[in-house]
Parts: sequence; structure tokens; C-alpha cells
Amino acid sequence: PRGLGAVAEFQRLARLAPPGPTLKASVPGPYTLSGRIAAGGPYADRYAVAEALVPIVQRELVGLVAAGCRELTVDEPSMSCYAHREDRPRLVDLFNRTVAPVVGRCRLSTHLCFGNFKGRAVAPRRYAPMFPDFLAFTVDEMHVEMASRELAELEIIGQIAERMDVAVGIVDVKSYYLEPPEEIARRVRLCLQYAPAERLSFAPDCGLSQTARWAARQKLANLVAGVRQVREQLG
Repeated sequence: PRGLGAVAEFQRLARLAPPGPTLKASVPGPYTLSGRIAAGGPYADRYAVAEALVPIVQRELVGLVAAGCRELTVDEPSMSCYAHREDRPRLVDLFNRTVAPVVGRCRLSTHLCFGNFKGRAVAPRRYAPMFPDFLAFTVDEMHVEMASRELAELEIIGQIAERMDVAVGIVDVKSYYLEPPEEIARRVRLCLQYAPAERLSFAPDCGLSQTARWAARQKLANLVAGVRQVREQLG
């Protein structure tokens, strides 16, 4: 009844953050949340549970926008995991109906995920089954992880960039290999072969919440340094 807690977290972040940077919030989508709740009673299957969760997630999104959030991610990692076997247009429809109340009121993004440090794959770690269906997501930016997969299927960012911005994961959150700035710069240049610079941003593959802090900090520092190298080279 009191929501998912993201609005209060965002408000606290707004109080603590220095002035200037755009603050971003993330909310799990109904399909992902439904995977943690057993179907039964009036809920015949997972989709029935997900449909019941749609208005709850919608209220959270509307509340975040009302609180001043202008960068909002609706995270549906379960869709990535099960896209190879599920009805993909149905997943897209569920997602788009969920975000409909805030479309045009903030910058929306989503993340196609294969797991954080402790998360282990439960399906083929391939993007091919998701496209072109997932290009119909109503978002301004789509994040794909590439580093842990040795940049396999990197060409997919070209398809995404034709429709929306694309954030590319070029830092592996599952590994304690600290990608040096020169390696980051090489990966950025590879991405530029498929998508224009104005459509690209760069990030870790997934969240760093479960990666040791010493490694997370250095990975982020190297990410920034590597991207800066390419920016300076390109002018």
C-alpha cells in the first residue's frame, strides 16, 4: 500500500546529492517482480501476477516524476532472461502499458540484463532472440551489456541506435579484471563503428552493488578515463 520505496529513496538522494548532476532512479518492472511471487488463487499464472503489479509500479513511476525525477529506468531483467521462450510482443505490450503514464514526462530507459556479480545466467546469453521485437519498447535509451560477453553481438547497437539512444556496457561487473583506460578506449572506438557518438553512452554491464567497492571504484574511474581519451581524440 505504501509503494515500493523508490520515491522516498529518490527524495533522500535529492537532499544528499551536490547540486548540478541529474539524478536517476530505477524501478523493477512488473514482469520481473512477478517472478518472485508464486501464482495461485485468483492468479492463474505469472502474467496474471504481473498484471496485478502493473498499477503498483505505475504509481511508483508517477510518484517519482512528481518528486522531480527526470531520468528513470524501468528495469526488466527477467524479460532478457526469458525472451528466448516467451511471447515477446506480449512482453513489449506489458512494458509499454506500464510506462505509459510517464511517457514524455521524463527520460525513460531500460536495461537488458544477464546478471550482476552474483547473478548467474538462467538462459542463453544472447540478444538475437530479443530483436527486432524489443525495439518497440517505449523508451528513450536501451542499455545492453557487452563486456562480460567479449563484445559478442556488438552490431546490435546499430539497430538500437536507429530508434533510440543506446548505453553500452563495456565494464565487466562479474570480473575482477580492472579494464585499463586504454582497453576502455578501444571498446568505445569499436562501438563507434556501429553507432554514432551522439546516440552512445557507456556504462558497466550491470549494477555494481555486489562488486567489491575497491574494484567498483577503480572500474568506474577507468571507464571515465577511457571515454575521455576517445573524446579528446575526436575533438
